[in-house]
Amino acid sequence: MSQQVRGVVSTAKGAPVQVTTIVVPDPGPGEAVVRVQACGVCHTDLHYREGGITDEYPFLLGHEAAGIVEQVGEGVTEVAPGDFVVLNWRAVCGQCRACRRGKPWYCFNTHNAKQKMTLTDGTPLTPALGIGAFAEKTLVHAGQCTKVNPAARPAAVGLLGCGVMAGLGAAVNTAQVERGESVAVIGCGGVGDAAIAGAALAGATTIIAVDVDPRKLEWAKGFGATHTVNSRETDPVEAIRSLTGGNGADVVIEAVGRPETYKQAFYARDLAGRVVLVGVPTPDMNIELPLLDVFGRGGALKSSWYGDCLPSRDFPALTDLYLQGRLDLDAFVSEEISLDQVEEAFTKMHHGDVLRSVVVF
Repeated sequence: MSQQVRGVVSTAKGAPVQVTTIVVPDPGPGEAVVRVQACGVCHTDLHYREGGITDEYPFLLGHEAAGIVEQVGEGVTEVAPGDFVVLNWRAVCGQCRACRRGKPWYCFNTHNAKQKMTLTDGTPLTPALGIGAFAEKTLVHAGQCTKVNPAARPAAVGLLGCGVMAGLGAAVNTAQVERGESVAVIGCGGVGDAAIAGAALAGATTIIAVDVDPRKLEWAKGFGATHTVNSRETDPVEAIRSLTGGNGADVVIEAVGRPETYKQAFYARDLAGRVVLVGVPTPDMNIELPLLDVFGRGGALKSSWYGDCLPSRDFPALTDLYLQGRLDLDAFVSEEISLDQVEEAFTKMHHGDVLRSVVVF
């Protein structure tokens, strides 16, 4: 029998979000209903509200979440009612060409729930990243539920569902930072700080944080940055080179998603170094680089999708590191808020006042 719960819905481009009643159907084959315990307010949700991803309004926002599986549909064996899970937006299919090549983190055919959650008048909702977790309960594909240690705090480990995993994975999975390497991270919001934390976990010895906001640079130190550069005051390329023996960093992670900062990343790396783009650009952005420089500098230019993560592998491992005190996920939680405060949280995020506001149910 379907359930009615409260959820945060975006009805039109740029309009303030609304807390309203939504209808969550019983899970069908391969689906699960999850009682949400916590959900982070991610910049991607703001992109949805602003029409920057699709125009399929109304949206049920929220995707960076943890909770308890309440019901499962026919054929579901990987999770059961009562399991504590972190939700992911890339439930791998196991059958596409990426999965068959043994690289499921590139899966080209990820799963979402087939049924739609709706408004009470029957209007179908588009769930953000196939999740829609600014709601007391949500319907997802069972493959989007990753079991983790239930001793973990939902507000902290839920952030693995998007931003923290994207940044940390950009360093560990995509860049494959090695012990003793130098890493620069341009953009020190939640994703950038997670990349700094990932570089520290991997054993980088020089970790340079670059941003225009002194507050964010101070926060970055807490995640493992050994040096900071205010790029409003200093040329970041020259600063990174001066901190790495004049050579440039072995790895530069761009966590902003703008052409000008990508160019900085490109020229701030050492010869044969790696550039990783994890910041999300908008469709109108273009970049121009001298092809001779692309050839002559060697190395690799990579994009990182969701930190190239495999949720079934990475979420439990990172949760264990958190519980062991080796990965401070609590430090990403700037504030805990109610469902009614999401619009206010968007304003704080836009002004750079928080790393993450987290809705706690």
